[in-house]
Amino acid sequence: MPAPYDGEARGTAAREGAAHEGILRRQSARESAARTYARALPIVPVRARGLTIEGADGRRYLDCLSGAGTLALGHNHPVVLEAIRKVLDSGAPLHVLDLATPVKDAFTTELFRTLPPALADRARIQFCGPAGTDAVEAALKLVRTATGRSGLLAFTGAYHGMTAGALEASGGAQDVRVTRLPYPQDYRCPFGIGGPQGAELGARWTESLLDDTKSGVPHPAGMILEPVQGEGGVIPAPDSWLRRMRKITEDRGIPLIADEVQTGVGRTGAFWAMDHSGVVPDVMVLSKAIGGSLPLAVIVYRDDLDVWGPGAHAGTFRGNQLAMAAGAATLAHVREHRLAERAAALGARMTGQLQSLAKEFPCIGDVRGRGLMIGVELVDPEGAVAVCPGTDSADPTADAGLGGPAATPLPAAPALAAAVRDACLERGLIVELGGRHSSVVRLLPPLTISDEQAAAVVDRLADALAAVARAHQAQPYQA
Repeated sequence: MPAPYDGEARGTAAREGAAHEGILRRQSARESAARTYARALPIVPVRARGLTIEGADGRRYLDCLSGAGTLALGHNHPVVLEAIRKVLDSGAPLHVLDLATPVKDAFTTELFRTLPPALADRARIQFCGPAGTDAVEAALKLVRTATGRSGLLAFTGAYHGMTAGALEASGGAQDVRVTRLPYPQDYRCPFGIGGPQGAELGARWTESLLDDTKSGVPHPAGMILEPVQGEGGVIPAPDSWLRRMRKITEDRGIPLIADEVQTGVGRTGAFWAMDHSGVVPDVMVLSKAIGGSLPLAVIVYRDDLDVWGPGAHAGTFRGNQLAMAAGAATLAHVREHRLAERAAALGARMTGQLQSLAKEFPCIGDVRGRGLMIGVELVDPEGAVAVCPGTDSADPTADAGLGGPAATPLPAAPALAAAVRDACLERGLIVELGGRHSSVVRLLPPLTISDEQAAAVVDRLADALAAVARAHQAQPYQA
């Protein structure tokens, strides 16, 4: 009987919708003004599997946020759930501070198996508080202790966390002990050149600051960098530039810290993003995906840096047994099923499809990324291009003999990006924004995403872009 069934279904939907709205109202009334994702994503997840989230209102979404890159295997992957159940059923203690346990030993063994051999052969590991930012703090403390120096080298656009020391090394810092260096990028190159020439100028600037006795930059304790800037707008560093940074730091006795919190565990198409360049850092900062969806953060570093004393860096929750079990299962699954290679191939295909969309939508300024870490930068297609002082061109290198950029970038369009994010959500696709002006639509799907799901993600994003572009034509973009 269809009528009673329809009535029952409508009643259930109404109850679910009311519960959904009630939860959102209570969150808004009770939680702090510092909440972030909840503002842009007014959903109440109640079930999830793989790429898919189901909300309390019954709607389903494709999740290309993945816990800001934490969910390498997606939501509730069977191997992760089994690893957690095994620990729970064993009766093992769940809280052990930093004591040795079989679970920790298995996690460390699996993690070291994935590291570059030159580091794994002489590595030490420090278990930190459960957030990546605490691991960054530990890394900075480690190199300062080991070198006896205090200054740091970091890069424009960087994001290393929200604690005081991590913020000092991030792009929005105000009062710092950190020297800021230019991070190479093509679309918005700080030198207006892009490509190998732009990266070369950045490297020369770094050398000059370190070698010029009047630069005002004392010999630093370390250099920290992201092989792909995530929050900075999905900007992959050129492999040759990473090798150059390695040589610059190695020649001057400066420890190199690689922040792989978001880029690690296959995300960029290699197990660790530094693997693409063959660079072996002195310190690696690891979190997010290494816990298999649960909180876990560590640093791994060369044994000769291990000079700090007992308790120099500690934390009550650095012995998360469930996260170590889930993490070991995740690391092994990614390694055994070659998911990094899968991410490289599928990411290249998705990036190529999105680059094709740029020909159709003038509001797409750039599409870039590495593996399944993809960014689409949105711009104001009607924005004015400034003419550089002293020239007749918008190209700042036109009279400098350096060659020009491939294209002069248009102004960033954060409102347009926010509209695309909202339009994606209406179409059942969860994405996040990043970049200097929050104008980059970011895709961080799990490594387990299928070909069909990847096609659906691109289709929904394309549909959202088309809807926003039509609205923009009807009512031109206002910053």
